[in-house]
Amino acid sequence: MVLMELDLIKVHGSENSFFILDETILERPLTEAEIMKVTTTLTNRETGLLNGADGILLITKSSQPEAVAKMRVINSDGSEASMCGNGLRTVARYLAEKEQLDYFHVETMHANLLVQKTTEIGNDVATYQVEISPVSFQTSTLPLIGKGETLINQPFKELDSKLLFSAVAVPNPHLISFVDHETMESPLLEEIARFVNGENPYFIDGVNVSFVEVLGKDQIFVKTYERGVGFTNACGTAMSASSLMYVLLKEGSFDQKIQVFNPGGMVQTIVHQDNEDNYWMELIGNATYLQKITLSLSDAQKGDFSNSQLMILNENDAYQEFIKEAQNVLKKN
Repeated sequence: MVLMELDLIKVHGSENSFFILDETILERPLTEAEIMKVTTTLTNRETGLLNGADGILLITKSSQPEAVAKMRVINSDGSEASMCGNGLRTVARYLAEKEQLDYFHVETMHANLLVQKTTEIGNDVATYQVEISPVSFQTSTLPLIGKGETLINQPFKELDSKLLFSAVAVPNPHLISFVDHETMESPLLEEIARFVNGENPYFIDGVNVSFVEVLGKDQIFVKTYERGVGFTNACGTAMSASSLMYVLLKEGSFDQKIQVFNPGGMVQTIVHQDNEDNYWMELIGNATYLQKITLSLSDAQKGDFSNSQLMILNENDAYQEFIKEAQNVLKKN
């Protein structure tokens, strides 16, 4: 019997790491059970492939005429996210190189999003710009129960007696609070995030939680506890949602680049508003390839990587140099 092989690329966007799996080049589509098993096995941080990852980015055929392909985001715990901004950049690169395109749409769970190659954010750092939308402030879209129709810069006493919170779906659900540096360094973010992602009466499906520190004009730092993952080096939709709230609540401006620092580096965002008060963001950052791997579906499910074929790529050195520059900017703040 010939075993079906999987060709994977380990990638990262702001050190938010994934395995890209292009289902369209497989002998047959994977079943949902196979997707779940492969994801939880490969991405395990202790026993997984190449120290695991935050999830798998599954590329499938799109039913939408304007979209080149569809991206599904499978978290490390096997749950499916509606979107992933950092992951979308890496998928945009993969599809751009595969299809020889610079400007196209990718289907996601809730929208067809425009992606494009753009000017390098750092020397020799492959950089892509992706649309983050749609945006909703309605608590029913998160969902958030018992806090009215919207929650924008308001107290949430059950979580903390002093902080103000905003809830927004982009379309992933996000709970955001602007904090000082001392609070950013405290264990409060994890305490709140674990509560709202466990059994609780407010966020029945869980929620991504971010603390945001304003560093200066059009400069913010975002730290995120991601639903289904835990702490990540960066969350693209969280940084986009945080940028939107920075523009609406602080001193940010529409249509201007914002530098968004995170534990994994830095991205740029641009927040837009149309004449009907609809919002969308552009997320600009790296799409770095780490390794290419070939292994059988059977071995991937079993967690046996002894027969896998591995090609190490040399792109991460340039990204690490970019990180050093970003860290130097942070130190000056």
